[in-house]
Amino acid sequence: MTNQAVTELIERSHRLGADKKNTNYAGGNTSAKGTATDPVTSQPVELLWVKGSGGDLGTLTEPGLSVLRLDRLRALVDVYPGVEREDEMVAAFDHCLFGKGGAAPSIDTAMHGLVDAPHVDHLHPDSGIALATAADGERLTREIFGDTVVWVPWRRPGFQLGLDIAAIKQANPQAIGCVLGGHGITAWGDTSAETERHSLTIIDTAARYLAEHGRPDPFGPPRDGFGPLPRERRRALAAALAPTARSIASQDSGAQGRRMVGHFTDDERVLEFLAGSEAPRLAALGTSCPDHFLRTKVRPLLLDLPPDRPVEELTARLRALHESYRADYQAYYDAHAEPDSPAIRGTDPAIVLVPGVGMFSFGKDKQTARVAGEFYLNAINVMRGAESVSTYAPIDEAEKFRIEYWALEEAKLARMPQPKELAGRIALVTGAASGIGKATAARLAAEGACVVIADLDAAKAEAAAAEIARGVGASAQNTADVAVGIVADVTDEAAVQRAVDDALLAFGGLDLVVNNAGLSLSKPLLETTVADWDLQHDVMARGSFLVSRTAAGPMIEQRLGGDIVYISSKNSIFAGPNNIAYSATKADQAHQVRLLAAELGEHGIRVNGINPDGVVRGSGIFAGGWGAQRAAVYGVAEDDLGKYYAGRTILKREVLPEHVANAVFVVCSRDLDHTTGLHIPVDAGVAAAFLR
Repeated sequence: MTNQAVTELIERSHRLGADKKNTNYAGGNTSAKGTATDPVTSQPVELLWVKGSGGDLGTLTEPGLSVLRLDRLRALVDVYPGVEREDEMVAAFDHCLFGKGGAAPSIDTAMHGLVDAPHVDHLHPDSGIALATAADGERLTREIFGDTVVWVPWRRPGFQLGLDIAAIKQANPQAIGCVLGGHGITAWGDTSAETERHSLTIIDTAARYLAEHGRPDPFGPPRDGFGPLPRERRRALAAALAPTARSIASQDSGAQGRRMVGHFTDDERVLEFLAGSEAPRLAALGTSCPDHFLRTKVRPLLLDLPPDRPVEELTARLRALHESYRADYQAYYDAHAEPDSPAIRGTDPAIVLVPGVGMFSFGKDKQTARVAGEFYLNAINVMRGAESVSTYAPIDEAEKFRIEYWALEEAKLARMPQPKELAGRIALVTGAASGIGKATAARLAAEGACVVIADLDAAKAEAAAAEIARGVGASAQNTADVAVGIVADVTDEAAVQRAVDDALLAFGGLDLVVNNAGLSLSKPLLETTVADWDLQHDVMARGSFLVSRTAAGPMIEQRLGGDIVYISSKNSIFAGPNNIAYSATKADQAHQVRLLAAELGEHGIRVNGINPDGVVRGSGIFAGGWGAQRAAVYGVAEDDLGKYYAGRTILKREVLPEHVANAVFVVCSRDLDHTTGLHIPVDAGVAAAFLR
């Protein structure tokens, strides 16, 4: 049975973590002390339950708690070797675990165990960090709270900080918590409810003070020409700039065969910050709270041109600024690295800011990119608060470096699982709400790709995207981190441009296009109308051309290579009866593969085709009447059509959508990264369709 203290701790954590004003994603930790029975001695033992490393308060579960014996944790005080050997104490926590110990203990475990209070919260609220990063934060804390909240000068998280706060709690029995310089807040109490109340009192009191006493233009007067563009214009410009921004963020990782995934926001708070005359100064100062800059890097890349300049001028300036950024970051690393520091992790920015347009944030996957953007928005809120009542003064760069290149952080990164084959890849699949397209999108997502489900039916596309995302473990709230559904009529040039723009805004770029949208009408020559011919050519020949042409521009600009895959057909090779419009269109697609492979190869973009046949079950085309038509041609019952097709193959096997999806994955994988212009038959063996 779950201990009551644990139940209350998890419930408190959920309430605090549900509101971003209280703490950032995966930031801060909560704890409770209580007793349990030691199964070895049958005697009660005092324990500490504390949120483990890397967890999130809003979604915390019992397995996400570290469980430690308090007597052993407190005994570490007697063997603490001092600040210079601080990191050794994290390994020492493992010797304090109760039973299997639950989640890995975080660096803040000592704070929770050493503070003499049954319940402790350590949080990263924007209002609290605004005070913590104000140049006169100590004075402001005293003015706002009197002696009920105590100022703690900056100290890197760890055992010594736990000792400091424990001493402050003991010396200030009237206090309910403290403000940690450059970092956040800590609160305590005798009960879970009291501790939560104390945390919220500190957060809300600080926020009220900033609102009542802060000046109205903390970011300075607006700069002429740097204000927000109208929404449609800024979204269009964001889509146009996204490939350049992603190229910038992925230069180092791209050289290693990986890519960054992006997130875009034009939140009004971001736009207000970027319009202000103080934005260049504040952006250069970087973030302060360790959780912030670990995810956003020491500072962002800020475009210094107004948004009304030509796109070519904006992209050229972004690339020039990128070179300066890389040199500055290398200098930052060189200035602070010690002989035993971890190797530099790359010199590209994680945050790219475009005045009048918004913010691009990047990470190894969509969630990481989205969270990085949320953290920089937290930083903007912090800057606003600090500048409104004082001057923003984050911790110095030497301290930032010590945390960014902390050996403990490096060890945490090393423990992360290896990325899947298509991690970091962004795929657009047309006709993907059903059949081969849906199966292909699902396989790509299962291999780590972010997928855009494009279909004529928006509702079906969105439903398919949600189903695919849940199928790879995404929560109901975060399906858009894996897959999004969009409407797309591939015969319409403007609609195709909107679809590609939607993909760029959803995930920051585009790496993999699957031209799958299709339909078919089975008629003999004399019954095939011009409308029949035009419809099939418009969807498959024209549609594939429009999608490939529109996607190729961003893919070239990214400088990361990519893949375009055509779902053609056995019919592109084999001349079957009563099928002239469909087969001629598929032959057109097959030759587009060869033409584009020859043209796009210099940009590292591979173009290949898949030639399926007889995909009956799960196929949208067959369900739309094609199956009945083909069954009539071959003189079999429609329900037996799959069996009929299997029987005429060399392998005597029925082809399913999943088999086509497998071929798409293989041709886009590293194992075939030297292959382009290839057509892969997925037909269980049709000798008449052998390529020759």
